[in-house]
Amino acid sequence: MKEKTESRRLKTDGWNGPEDGQAGFQAERDRELADIKYALDESSIVALTDKNGVINYVNDKFCEISGYKREEVMGKTHRIINSYHHPKDFFRNLWETIRQGNVWKGEIKNKKKDGSYYWVDTTIVPFLDKNGTPYQYLSIRTEITERKLVQEELQAMMTKLIHVQEEERKKVSRELHDGIGQNLYSLLITINRLHTEMEHPLIHHLQKDVTKMIEDIRGISWDLRPSLLDDLGLIPALRSFINRYSQHYGIKVDFQSEVSGRYDVQIETAVYRIVQEALTNVRKYAEVNEVSVSIHGDEDRIELEVLDKGVGYDPLKERLGVGLFSMEERAKSVHGKLHIDTSPGKGTLVRATIPIPLESNNIK
Repeated sequence: MKEKTESRRLKTDGWNGPEDGQAGFQAERDRELADIKYALDESSIVALTDKNGVINYVNDKFCEISGYKREEVMGKTHRIINSYHHPKDFFRNLWETIRQGNVWKGEIKNKKKDGSYYWVDTTIVPFLDKNGTPYQYLSIRTEITERKLVQEELQAMMTKLIHVQEEERKKVSRELHDGIGQNLYSLLITINRLHTEMEHPLIHHLQKDVTKMIEDIRGISWDLRPSLLDDLGLIPALRSFINRYSQHYGIKVDFQSEVSGRYDVQIETAVYRIVQEALTNVRKYAEVNEVSVSIHGDEDRIELEVLDKGVGYDPLKERLGVGLFSMEERAKSVHGKLHIDTSPGKGTLVRATIPIPLESNNIK
């Protein structure tokens, strides 16, 4: 009997009854919660809000990073640190997600009390009542400002590189069209005059050769930078490109556009290049004779879709090609997003969404 008693004491570690055990368990749980809270407070920005987003708790890290005192944010919403960097759809999606009881994760740019900005990697967890309805939200954030600054610098360099590339394309295109192209056209006129005065097989060959050279120069000039894009805008340039594309490759393009007026030249260029690259990929890989292109634009955004019902591919197995990388960088250069939806045998959908900044919106 003595051995059994000692064995029981070893297993229970001083447990003397149900009440003592419950108290010990609660004390241990409280210590664990205190440890978790300490770890979060040391490493993360923590805020607790009610179902309407009104703040009822922030930790010291929140105050340290934002520059606000605790009493300055209590009873307010996170609009107090809103940088207005993100479009309305960004926060609309956030609220739709957490109000449905789902966890939301993303990166947010906030504004400190002193007017400077900081980035946070954010996770928002809804707390649900017995009916599955959120009654409060816990936000856990990690500051990532340095990382985002590096990314922004790299993106700025890439955007500048793209801009320089387009300027060089425009310059060379103009020189080909207005220089070499015009000289060849003058030469063709001279050959035609010569042909009216005398008959010779070599003159006919010269006519054909010079005519072919003019067509080639025009094609190269157009591929480099279509003059229509600068002179008349995005939609006329795309219609012209699509007509040439269909005639040359025999691929029918169903083009739908709901855009009126002009946008910033960099935005129009980005959209044009994305369509150009997407259709090039269709020609090379999709194995189809029909593709659809749709563009919808208003004062807030441009939405672009290029859809083919071709062979598709497995994005998990096939590496990102130069064409897809180029489209992605084009979208990023104007603060847009590119999404590729594809799978083997199911075709490919290229979708780009490009916001229109208020200060650069010149749509008429």
